Amino acid sequence: MTDRRRATALSRLLLASAMGACLTTACGVLPGGSGGSGGTLTVMTFAPMGTKATNMPGMPGMAKAYERWVNANGGIHGHKLRVLTCNEKNTPTGAADCARQAIAEKAVAVVGSYSQHGRAFMAPLEAEGIPFIGGYGVSSEEFQSPLSYPVNGGQPALLAGAGHQLGKACAQVSLVRPDTLAGDTMPVLLNAGLRANKMPDASDIRAAEDSADLTPQAREALADGSAGGPAKDTAKGGAKDAGAGSGAGTAAGAGTAAGAGGAKDPAPKEGKPCVTAVLGERTETFFDAFRRLDTQHRDPQIASVLGSVSQALVDRTGGKESPFEGAFVTSWYPVSTDPLWAPMRKVITEQAFGDDTVDPDDSGAQTTWIAYTVLNEIVQRFKADEDVTARKVARALNESEGVKTAGLTPDLSWRYQDMRAVAGFPRLVNGRVSFQIVRAGRIVDQPGEPAQDMTSTLEQAPRSA
Repeated sequence: MTDRRRATALSRLLLASAMGACLTTACGVLPGGSGGSGGTLTVMTFAPMGTKATNMPGMPGMAKAYERWVNANGGIHGHKLRVLTCNEKNTPTGAADCARQAIAEKAVAVVGSYSQHGRAFMAPLEAEGIPFIGGYGVSSEEFQSPLSYPVNGGQPALLAGAGHQLGKACAQVSLVRPDTLAGDTMPVLLNAGLRANKMPDASDIRAAEDSADLTPQAREALADGSAGGPAKDTAKGGAKDAGAGSGAGTAAGAGTAAGAGGAKDPAPKEGKPCVTAVLGERTETFFDAFRRLDTQHRDPQIASVLGSVSQALVDRTGGKESPFEGAFVTSWYPVSTDPLWAPMRKVITEQAFGDDTVDPDDSGAQTTWIAYTVLNEIVQRFKADEDVTARKVARALNESEGVKTAGLTPDLSWRYQDMRAVAGFPRLVNGRVSFQIVRAGRIVDQPGEPAQDMTSTLEQAPRSA
């Protein structure tokens, strides 16, 4: 009996010694697993890079700068941050591949990413319980999935805000937008803002997403401005169809939704014609063609939204002499010169020096900064010795009261009671937009137009997705 006890005690001692050795040498520990106390938190940021359409290299670039900065300052709540980046390639396959990589690497979240292919990336993430924090807001799934946590109002808020901004200055509006699923929602959203200001619906002009020649679309936009109002069939819920050869026309169902319920278009009002283009990197290509064709110097009001027009674009096209001088811009955030952005600018200066992709004026980099701010605050709310897993992060996001972003957005909360009654976009919790204008080569606040929450306008819009 004594020999058995001695043997058992010796076995326990040997087992304890072996376990202690593993703990001190980290044998068998896989990097990127669940983030226990002092462990590693693995996350992913993906975006399209090097494609023929929209590219957002500043988002992965900002994520890596944040990783270096936060690890140099002790990590997040004692955890080292490991940021994976992935080229989404602007394709459904690329988006799905990035999601699968995040799963394989045991990421606890996908943070501050861009993709219009929501169906491709959300389904795999949902299956593994991985939250999607602070996407750019260009896919409807970002405002529908229970595992998506948007930090801005995405495309819906921008387009409704653009309609509000243009509705005060224009006789009629032409919208030039990509001929994609994401683009198909744009007319409905823009028209919601126009109708709130008693404006008729915009003419809907489609363009191939990767088109290098946007002259047909520019010609149609000029013709709409000369006609002094939107196409006649637009008032009936449809948009003008310029024919297959021009690449312009109406998205299936989009025009009908805009006129749902038989609402009668308001009568045109006095003002200049306006043209807004929301084409990402192709916005510059469109307005270049538009200016060249405007030989009679009609000089209509031009406009766009954050992401399609940026300070870098204004600088690159001539600054004070830029063709974008005087353009309206609708944004989610304060202007880039606002002191609220100082902490982000400091991190970029210290950790992304020499990386031309990380521009503090870039909306992608700004969104990524805010998304990582949310992640940081949520992880800070875990207990010191608590494992941080994807499902626990999602639960914390679902149950937490307002997450602060240092004034860059309203406090963010994704509890059930915080959801809004926006058809097709139930996860939209921040509908605030700001109205800006290009003056003397700088994007500045538009005088007399304070930031506004577009949620009520969106609640009145027909379902568009």
